[in-house]
Amino acid sequence: MTSIPSVPETTANVNGDAPTIRTVDQAIVEIVSDSGEGAQTAGQLFGTVSARMGNGVWTVEIIPAEIEPPYRSRAGASGNRIRIASGPVTNMGEAADVVIAFNEQVPYSRIDVGALGPGTVLFLESMWATSPDETVRAAYAEAVADFHDKGYRLIEVPMDAECRKVIEDPRRGKNIWSLGLLCWLYERDLSIVDDLIERKLGKKGLAVVEANRSLLRAGYEWAAANLDFRFRVPVQESAEARVVMNGNEALALGIMAAGIEVCAMYPITPATSVSHYLAARFKEVGGIVHQAEDEIAAIGFAIGASYAGKTAVTVTSGPGLALKTEFIGLATMAEIPLLIIDVQRGGPSTGLPTRVEQGDLLAALYGQPGDTPTIVMAPSTIEECFHFVITARKLTETFRTPVLLLSDASLATAQSPFTRPSLQKEWLAPPVDPLPWDESVSPFDWDEETGLSQRPQPGQRGGEYVVTGLAHGRDGHVAYESKTNQQGLAMRRAKLAALQRSLRPPTVYGDDEGDMLVIGWGSTRGAIEEAVDRLRADGQRVSCVTLRFLSPLEPGLKAIFQRFKKVMTVEVNYSDPPSAGEGRTYAQLAFVLRAQTLVDIDCWSCVPGIPLPPAVIEGAVRDRLSLPNESPDLENVPCTV
Repeated sequence: MTSIPSVPETTANVNGDAPTIRTVDQAIVEIVSDSGEGAQTAGQLFGTVSARMGNGVWTVEIIPAEIEPPYRSRAGASGNRIRIASGPVTNMGEAADVVIAFNEQVPYSRIDVGALGPGTVLFLESMWATSPDETVRAAYAEAVADFHDKGYRLIEVPMDAECRKVIEDPRRGKNIWSLGLLCWLYERDLSIVDDLIERKLGKKGLAVVEANRSLLRAGYEWAAANLDFRFRVPVQESAEARVVMNGNEALALGIMAAGIEVCAMYPITPATSVSHYLAARFKEVGGIVHQAEDEIAAIGFAIGASYAGKTAVTVTSGPGLALKTEFIGLATMAEIPLLIIDVQRGGPSTGLPTRVEQGDLLAALYGQPGDTPTIVMAPSTIEECFHFVITARKLTETFRTPVLLLSDASLATAQSPFTRPSLQKEWLAPPVDPLPWDESVSPFDWDEETGLSQRPQPGQRGGEYVVTGLAHGRDGHVAYESKTNQQGLAMRRAKLAALQRSLRPPTVYGDDEGDMLVIGWGSTRGAIEEAVDRLRADGQRVSCVTLRFLSPLEPGLKAIFQRFKKVMTVEVNYSDPPSAGEGRTYAQLAFVLRAQTLVDIDCWSCVPGIPLPPAVIEGAVRDRLSLPNESPDLENVPCTV
């Protein structure tokens, strides 16, 4: 995709001349403010209207690490990045083309991660230039000079004064006013925005809706009167109906579409919004959300509901997953279906609650004491967040073992359109069998080949059986004999082997052989594939694979790896550089793949707390292949190459 061309230094449209319209195939826009000023909302609305008009869209929330960061601080930036394009978009891209900032300090947190570059158009609230506080005036002047030195195209905007023409408190209106500016700049349909405003704010009353519509038009009209440039991002008409949502909303809708009736969870960033969505809509399909007193109680409640015949889900993030460990082992040993969704964040401990990381893979695979085989899946798109819940529900009920679904903060908060799912009856959980249990069948009557067994239901005539966390035989009684314990372990492991035999080898993106195969999982998919596209356009023999099943691994991996000279994972968790030598720490998926395939798999990883840009991945691949590295200077992204 091409970047937006440079824009004129002069912006005043004093002669009433028609603005210059430049057609581009993509645009990256950011709105940043202090926390509480609504920049996230404005960004979400801009992304949604763009998707409804037919653009590809990918958004990234900009969230401060603290709940109430200091006012006018570099660390307090809150907002949204929106990438729109004439075709599909799968990641956040690199340097922004246009940034709207509500004060001169918040752009610096974005500069620190390489989000702005030379030529970025920076619309800056100008009220701070005349602040009664001398310190503020000096900080503003210093920042303005710095922005010019960095090569940004600075446009100072009197947002406060313009908003006061509409409402008394401009701090509550700058977001929608700025949205109006963007709508003019990118030729967005205001009627769609009007509808979105009513949907979002309608419960607050007509006066609030109309005030925001007035702010929208005020920003639009200011831009029309003062800017002499606009951008056009062509849209693609689609015959298929599309929906626009973030990953957490997709997970919630997947829970409902799968026929799951119980969600038990304790609030935790960035997973909480799953419960918010369900709390508003779950009752419409007969489901309940139970907010437990803590993470342990939440999974205990879910296991109890599942034991009673209602397959349940519990949703959490890394610290919550740690607390659920003992109960995951119970569900595995007692063979009770249970879906656990882990929306990963930075760690360990409370770590980076609002930031992106893929650090929970080994915890999901090996975090329980004893031999605890569990199924682990990882969606790589927002659409997969929806569909994987349905698959996970079927798997946990079929194999009578926990299924862990690993999303992350990037997928959780990113918005993107995809084809509207057509609900299928076969997605729903089957009804509880009302017929009496065949008493000749043991409650754990394992199939010797697959480890599968039928599931009695409490209350089912003849279906009573012993359930404990102790090792057991086919009849459910405690396994005092060594032979019985060995058999139970073998049967639980056989379930994963049976599932693996039913899976297909992963699809290689690019050629089936070459110089480098890049392996990814989860939300890195879009950035990896875009990096591979750039490398292939340059004539490089580079391909990639995204793994969706992490336990059991998809089959045929060793054969695929052997067709490439080098194999390297790209992950958002920590690894040492190759120079670390014998004691090198490998990224988590690389660690697993090396053990499973005995192939010398390299790894490159980075934990900047933000999604990985394609250029950074491209640069890492070029480095490992000893290729010329002409990627943009992204030293501000602290990644070890």
